[in-house]
Amino acid sequence: MKKDSQFDLNIAKLADKMHHYAFELGPDFFARFDQQLIQEGNLHVDLELLKTDRLMTLDFHIKGTVQVTCDRSLDDFDQPIDVQRQLLVRFGETYAELDEDVLQITPETQVLPIAQHLFDYIGLAIPMKKLHPRFQNEPDENPDADSKLIFTTRTKGDDDDDDDYTDPRWNALRNLN
Repeated sequence: MKKDSQFDLNIAKLADKMHHYAFELGPDFFARFDQQLIQEGNLHVDLELLKTDRLMTLDFHIKGTVQVTCDRSLDDFDQPIDVQRQLLVRFGETYAELDEDVLQITPETQVLPIAQHLFDYIGLAIPMKKLHPRFQNEPDENPDADSKLIFTTRTKGDDDDDDDYTDPRWNALRNLN
């Protein structure tokens, strides 16, 4: 990731109160990261930072679209993103990432970089299965099923209601005793 002061918050000069920031994220923002997940996007970030003497609470609201590739058709499309995340930054003796949403910094820290946090929040908001909108409204054959049946050993003439059905190959194995 390239360094950029645009996404570095100068926290040394902040008073203990609520502060508001706004950022626009475009293709230049995603080009800073050495990754293939997101190449383009158009997002708006509203950040509210509440600073106290012991803690800073950063509330992010990220809204817009990112361009992703459909897993089914390989067509590019704009995936809507609407994320609200909170990052807690506390002051301590050493720098440490205590949790995914809790960061510890030293009281002497002058600048808090947030670009990586923004990128991570956007990346986590992208669904694992990326489907173009034309495929998202296709009806499932059985919406109550957990997964679709891909393979079965039953033949077309088998009685599907027979609970005692066993594969004939197992019967042959049982006769080996």
